[in-house]
Amino acid sequence: MSEINAPASTPDAYAGWRAVVAKYQQPDMRKSIWQIVNSFGGLFLMWVLMYYSLNVGYWLTLLLSIPAAGFAVRIFIIQHDCGHGSFFKSRKANDAIGVACSLFTLTPYKFWRKSHAIHHAHHAELEERGIGDVWTLTVEEYLAAPWWKRIAYRIFRNPLFLFGIAPAVNFLILTRFPVGGEREWRNGERESVMYTNLALAGLFALFIAWVGLRAVLAIFLPTFMIAAATGTWLFYVQHQYERTYWEHTPAWDYTLAAMHGSSYYKLPKVLQWFTGNIGFHHIHHLSPRIPNYNLERCHKENPIMQRVVHLTLWTSFKTTSLALWDEEKRTLVSFREALRSRAALPAPNAG
Repeated sequence: MSEINAPASTPDAYAGWRAVVAKYQQPDMRKSIWQIVNSFGGLFLMWVLMYYSLNVGYWLTLLLSIPAAGFAVRIFIIQHDCGHGSFFKSRKANDAIGVACSLFTLTPYKFWRKSHAIHHAHHAELEERGIGDVWTLTVEEYLAAPWWKRIAYRIFRNPLFLFGIAPAVNFLILTRFPVGGEREWRNGERESVMYTNLALAGLFALFIAWVGLRAVLAIFLPTFMIAAATGTWLFYVQHQYERTYWEHTPAWDYTLAAMHGSSYYKLPKVLQWFTGNIGFHHIHHLSPRIPNYNLERCHKENPIMQRVVHLTLWTSFKTTSLALWDEEKRTLVSFREALRSRAALPAPNAG
């Protein structure tokens, strides 16, 4: 991949990072409120324009759904920050805005907050895969799996499924149920799924009564499908690249998982704005308490934060062929590379 800075290989290289990030962790009330205004305001404006565009031609409606989806992604970033308690100083304010955002991201706030916290606590830990991450097998696990599991995994890792079908199924259907939630979750996570569904049913009933079912489907479906695909892509590319980090529990290190297992996704400014600076994902994983609008400043002002894998929009597309973690090479590899490397190994001696 082009434009890659060699990441440090030991946590000692990032010693003292807590002191570095501390000054960026304070939320700014004015910035947070302005982000709410321009994100929600932008989405509502796009929806109004999409409604009137139906009288011109659906091609224009679909065109307008692209920026509408961008604003929806931005609202998800606000929900994301609220879930980390980084958007406001007050937990009540974070939770209130997070719940409000969930009605426009179709993602139950408390349930997602819990699963995402698990992702942060165990990201790149091989023994803790399964909650809040992209399904990833090692080469040995794939080769030892039964045929049906290998087929299922190949289908799942196919870009058309992973970024086309899966996001729509996940956000429109799976998030309506407490899928993946543990029964011992006792802080309202599972209940938040039901409450979100009821609130969404009421909102959509109101919208349908106002503008009609056809208009609602024509406006909301492309917005949410594009936003869901974009969000899935961002989550994927920020952890799934050739020189990422995976480790077994005894040797797993939080700092390396953040700085080596999360990329800096260098996007064009307009895309960086719509995605709420989430491209500075290495810093976010290092310190989730930094509000999204402080991530870029932390990155620029501290050279130590720049010693990570850089991905550009162009180079990120090359990650779609990667599918398996090779524990020997310590890289993500494609199915073809994995099978070719194993075929090249000498056969074990008989007897």
